[in-house]
Amino acid sequence: MTELILKGKQAKAAALVLAQAKTKAKNEALQSLAISLVANTTAILEANEKDLASAAENGVRDAMLDRLRLTPERIVDMAEGVKQVATLADPIGEVVHMWKNEAELTIGKQRVPLGVIGIIYESRPNVTVDAAVLCFKTGNATILRGGSEAFHSNLALVRVIRDSLASSGFPADAVQIVEDTSRDTAQQLMKLNAYLDVLIPRGSARLIQAVLENATVPVIETGTGNCHVYIDSEAQQEMATKIIVNAKASRPSVCNAAETLLIHEAVAGDFLPTIVSRLRDENVEIRGDEQVISIIPDLIPATELDWETEYADYILAVKVVPDVDAAIAHINKYGTKHSEAIVTDNYFTSQKFLQQVDAAAVYVNASTRFTDGFEFGFGAEIGISTQKLHARGPMGLNELTSTKYIIYGEGQIRE
Repeated sequence: MTELILKGKQAKAAALVLAQAKTKAKNEALQSLAISLVANTTAILEANEKDLASAAENGVRDAMLDRLRLTPERIVDMAEGVKQVATLADPIGEVVHMWKNEAELTIGKQRVPLGVIGIIYESRPNVTVDAAVLCFKTGNATILRGGSEAFHSNLALVRVIRDSLASSGFPADAVQIVEDTSRDTAQQLMKLNAYLDVLIPRGSARLIQAVLENATVPVIETGTGNCHVYIDSEAQQEMATKIIVNAKASRPSVCNAAETLLIHEAVAGDFLPTIVSRLRDENVEIRGDEQVISIIPDLIPATELDWETEYADYILAVKVVPDVDAAIAHINKYGTKHSEAIVTDNYFTSQKFLQQVDAAAVYVNASTRFTDGFEFGFGAEIGISTQKLHARGPMGLNELTSTKYIIYGEGQIRE
């Protein structure tokens, strides 16, 4: 029996137990897990150091190292996220709608677990905890397949999770990790229809595309983040500057970081020197179109490829546009339907942007960096869905459920 088939069987069995678990017991288990994560900080960090050392030897750039790095503070943040999920309402069993039909049948629509969720992801060890916790709370078993770059970190985290769940009386196999990080095993996981109910990829555009092209298991697409900030002619300069610097430089390796700045031609001459100066203070490389370079000549000329690229690095493409319509057209052409922002004091311009930009999250006068399950009050997230079926945007507890119809009768038969 292959490793994946064994894990699939174990996950199916665990999912049956989880689906019947009481909310109180699940929440108590999550509170215990939060304590265990912090208590095992030393072991987790020792494992993470092995991954960081290997990544540095392989020439991984600093922005990507940041995605991989764990610190005591980040582990505390993980634990806080677990606690927050424990405090959230449990969607399982909720009847979201109930009515009577002409035959006097009482029909209800009830939330139920998806079953067994497979998750393929890269680099970020925090995904291990987020995914396990959200799946557990919603009564789903999960099979995790992290990237080789975070191998030791993920194993350490899963060990803590499994031990903690077992101590709380739940099957440890509710959370499993595939230890073989080869491409062949990933391909097998994508076709594990007998055991997986859904597969969620989280990572680079290449990873997500590979899953979409090869999976026979139903897939929820979490998107890459070619995100934009548009500065309108009626924007406040200081607000606009703060937003773009935060959206680009606060953590450039994440999917909600801005990759392109669009700026109205009426304010480009006044705003850009200050904005570029502030971005350069954060070590951001600027690539501009012809109009941008006519204002600041020492910038790198942008190419068509720059408008399409998710850099995940300290690089920003900048383009001057004549109006909001041109900004919207550019975003809808090159964006990945993740997160987009406008900075403006004009209500009608902001409403046009909100209504016409095709993205999972659209902001007015705020940084794109807020597209995050924790920031949205979901406790954590399984990913940011950029598709339009089943779920869109940060995927929290509700998005990890399906529904079934429950029908109450009094002996009715159909004529």
